[in-house]
Amino acid sequence: LGMRNHTMVTELILLGIPETEGLETALLFLFSSFYLCTLLGNVLILTAIISSTRLHTPMYFFLGNLSIFDLGFSSTTIPKMLLCLSGDSHAISYAGCVSQLFFYHFLGCTECFLYTVTACDRFVAICFPLRYMVIMNHRVCFMLATGTWMSGCVHAMILTSLTFQLPYCGSHKVGYYFCDIPTVLPLACKDTSLAQRVGFTNVGLLALICFFLILVSYTCIRISISKIRSAGDRQRAFSTCSAHLTAILCAYGPVIINYLQPNPSALLGAIIQILNNLVTPMLNPLIYSLRNKDVKSALRNVFPKKNFALGNK
Repeated sequence: LGMRNHTMVTELILLGIPETEGLETALLFLFSSFYLCTLLGNVLILTAIISSTRLHTPMYFFLGNLSIFDLGFSSTTIPKMLLCLSGDSHAISYAGCVSQLFFYHFLGCTECFLYTVTACDRFVAICFPLRYMVIMNHRVCFMLATGTWMSGCVHAMILTSLTFQLPYCGSHKVGYYFCDIPTVLPLACKDTSLAQRVGFTNVGLLALICFFLILVSYTCIRISISKIRSAGDRQRAFSTCSAHLTAILCAYGPVIINYLQPNPSALLGAIIQILNNLVTPMLNPLIYSLRNKDVKSALRNVFPKKNFALGNK
């Protein structure tokens, strides 16, 4: 009888980034710039990888996948946040909220798996250089990439079904700028302890396990690098690994901190999420590829007129 007095929620209101009243215009300009850089950088990486046969290698295959996921991951939450900052409606449909949560965890989980696969690729390339192309053949790369997609999809389906199998009624205000498990569950009419435990543990432990596997891979890589006699080859291998580790720390750090802290601060949580949703996808092209000579060469071939103009200068 008590449930009949509630109106089932069909639309939710996103309250936006906590504790940022009066800063909407500045944040809109800042985040719009970041988002445009994210789109441009990752599109350039994809263009270079697709257009250049020299980049049709396992490493760039996985980096191309990472660029696709960076484009999708940032586009899951940032456009709606920018609309809210611009003064547009803060409303999001119930179905839109479900979709946002699903794709956020689907793409986020897939990225975690991709970082792990990329670390394994670097491990094989440095520790077994003569057998690298045999081990990481096209079939293996395709299976690994498909596995990351499928695993991320299953992970997101579990979290989304656990979250939205609960009845939502009464309050329809989400105290955040997008729909995520910690902000949606408080609106449920029933006990949410199971969904909270599974969601927080699943996301946090998954990130920790993948991060541990990455650390093991890079520990083995570090040992192999120390055995390289040529100083130039040793420096080149170390430079590649340090760039990968930087990107991994930027991606995994916010996830682990945000989901494993018992009583997170609203502002701190928002900053961590923005770092994960916007800043990391923007930095990945710079960290991974745009400083790479092969990528620069491929981009010059794609834009010959620009290259010619620069050459004349």
